[in-house]
Amino acid sequence: MATDGTFEPELTSAWKQSFRRKLLAWYKQHERDLPWRKSRDPYRVWVSEVMLQQTQVATVRGYFERFMAALPTVHDLAAAEEQQVLRLWEGLGYYRRARGLHAAAKVVSNELGGEFPTSVEELMKLPGIGRYTAGAIVSIAYDKPAPILEANTIRLLARLVALRDDPTRSAGQKRLWQVAEELLPRKEVSRFNQALMELGSLVCTPRTPKCDACPVESLCHARQLGIVEELLPTTKKTTYTDLREAALVVRRSGKVLIRQCGPEERWTGLWDFPRFGVESEGPLFAARELESKLTEVTGIRASLGPLLKTIKHGVTRYRITLDCYEAKHQGGRLKSSKDSPAVWLAPSDLGEYPLSTTGRKIAKLLG
Repeated sequence: MATDGTFEPELTSAWKQSFRRKLLAWYKQHERDLPWRKSRDPYRVWVSEVMLQQTQVATVRGYFERFMAALPTVHDLAAAEEQQVLRLWEGLGYYRRARGLHAAAKVVSNELGGEFPTSVEELMKLPGIGRYTAGAIVSIAYDKPAPILEANTIRLLARLVALRDDPTRSAGQKRLWQVAEELLPRKEVSRFNQALMELGSLVCTPRTPKCDACPVESLCHARQLGIVEELLPTTKKTTYTDLREAALVVRRSGKVLIRQCGPEERWTGLWDFPRFGVESEGPLFAARELESKLTEVTGIRASLGPLLKTIKHGVTRYRITLDCYEAKHQGGRLKSSKDSPAVWLAPSDLGEYPLSTTGRKIAKLLG
């Protein structure tokens, strides 16, 4: 029984056997040719799964291939400089994932001899690896029974069992993990879990699911009850806060000023043009505010110039309007700390540094 008092249908042995058979038969015909599926190397599985968190497959494909070309083994990743890792990750967002990947690689390489643990429990001891990622590695790389639960499978399983509980809360999550475990086959676990994700991604989509093309339509309890659209959403609705910010392109002798974001800043470890929140109203007061903040943070004095571009973008729960200004160097002594160094660079050298997404857009404006 669900926590709201409604009854969930029983998943009989016959139902589960039918589901596995239909799903694997469908996957045999519809499996996409993706670069991370060419090998069961746990390193490749791990990197792909981390990249795919909150990111579309089409976006990840190119990133994964570039990452593997540069860092083909866990030893290579462990030995790499963080700046190289972040540069390869640039544009994927959620950079904490990249730093966790780097930290875990060092443990695997330096403490485990390059061998990944083969159990969910041991994998979860590594930095940045949670239950889902551990289950994906164990099941896909080692073909061992381990349930997985991510965006696509949460939605798919919730519909299959007509889940009345909120899938974003603990009771709903607990039930879905239980279902994911119940459905695991005795063999071909690797293909089964990948098929689950594939079906959720291609057919059981968030809006207007392709039920008529679904191989397990006859087994879907939400479909049978006609309540597919009535189930609670599988993701929490984000409440956004609007922010107004400005970035300054300070020029001196053909070079521009960039600084590395510190530990408590939005893009820790990445480089960006000096960027500040804007509180003042009116262009004159805003100019004074930005010139003052620039000197406070970098030690450099500059006069605000013309607007280069306005960029609107979103970061986690923020909707940001970013005004990008030219700024003419007036003097001062550059302040550079260990946690947040600052440098003068020729625009042609910006490609060597990992920049924030908007920082890269500004860099492209400079030619």
